[in-house]
Amino acid sequence: MKLKWSGVAVLAVFASAAHAQSSVTLYGAIDSGVFFQSTAASSFAPNAHNNGHVYGIKDGSLYGSFWGIKGTEDIGGGYKVNFRLQGVFNSSNGKVGLPDTTGTTAIFNQQTTVGLSGPFGTFDAGRQYTPMIYAMADTDVRAAQYFGSILGAWLGLNQAAGWPGTNTNVPLGALYDSNALVYQTPKFYGASAALEYAPGGVAGQIQGGTRESAVLRYSNYGLNLSAVYYNAHDTNLAAAAPTGYDNNRLYYFGAKYTFRGVSVSASYGIGKNPSNTLLADYEMISGGLGYQFTPFFKITSGFYYLKDRNNSANHSSEYAVGAEYNLSKRTIVSAQVGYVANHGTMNQTIMYGQIVAPGVSTTAAMIGLRHSF
Repeated sequence: MKLKWSGVAVLAVFASAAHAQSSVTLYGAIDSGVFFQSTAASSFAPNAHNNGHVYGIKDGSLYGSFWGIKGTEDIGGGYKVNFRLQGVFNSSNGKVGLPDTTGTTAIFNQQTTVGLSGPFGTFDAGRQYTPMIYAMADTDVRAAQYFGSILGAWLGLNQAAGWPGTNTNVPLGALYDSNALVYQTPKFYGASAALEYAPGGVAGQIQGGTRESAVLRYSNYGLNLSAVYYNAHDTNLAAAAPTGYDNNRLYYFGAKYTFRGVSVSASYGIGKNPSNTLLADYEMISGGLGYQFTPFFKITSGFYYLKDRNNSANHSSEYAVGAEYNLSKRTIVSAQVGYVANHGTMNQTIMYGQIVAPGVSTTAAMIGLRHSF
């Protein structure tokens, strides 16, 4: 009997240990602010008109509000099984985010992945952030924020290329990819690489709807470097039959250097439609400067220039500056101001989701509060 109960005790210990090696975490952030913009439009349509100034409350002073559930299970030998479910929501009205398909919404529109990590690196399958957006954020002083950053400039390329803004299926590059397989190498002396492939799942068309990308990153001694190659077929053609045309390509090269609180960044990118460059062929140039006054307070600024390589009359220049103060480890208050000069058909925005009419310049300002949990 003593032996029997000893065996039960051993099993209980092992069961307890196995349970201790697993975890599930609820996390997220709420980010909202008051903004003013001197001009506005109702859509990204090429014939959209300027509706005048707009003042209101908007989600995303720094980044969008989101919530998620993530978990990990240690399976031994340095290997872990991981999952993540994450989606954005609009803090000003409670609406959930947009997926690839126009006219629909999704609770977990950012990440729905399961994967494995270990000495080999990480592998994730499912809808997820593309590796390119991390590389762009690493080499932008403004860190790809929702207000005046490399994120807005890249989205400006997509707006010029005909992206309606009603889904996440953009024509140049990608912020999220569905059905994606992503492998991330471990860091080696500060260098790492990421490879992505997303099968299209189209019957009879091996290239229909596919995506692939490769990213190289380096981060060491205050220096961040990144190189991006992204390629896709049938992007932004959800309403049409897949053709297998290679119509989405983005190249990006960026660098950022930080020394004694001073940060400087620069980048160059090209987005085009390889099947027909007359439909989309754009250039993106950025520069940034920032200073970390204290561990709690910093000021950043950026310049973002876009040009239509098919028509030099279509170009756009944006300037943005912002200040952030950490009230605590989880709460940030920010103040930002920006100006964009659009020419021709360009309609680069200052704030993510706050539309500007083609060829119309605008000034915007925002004060926001972001709390992470």
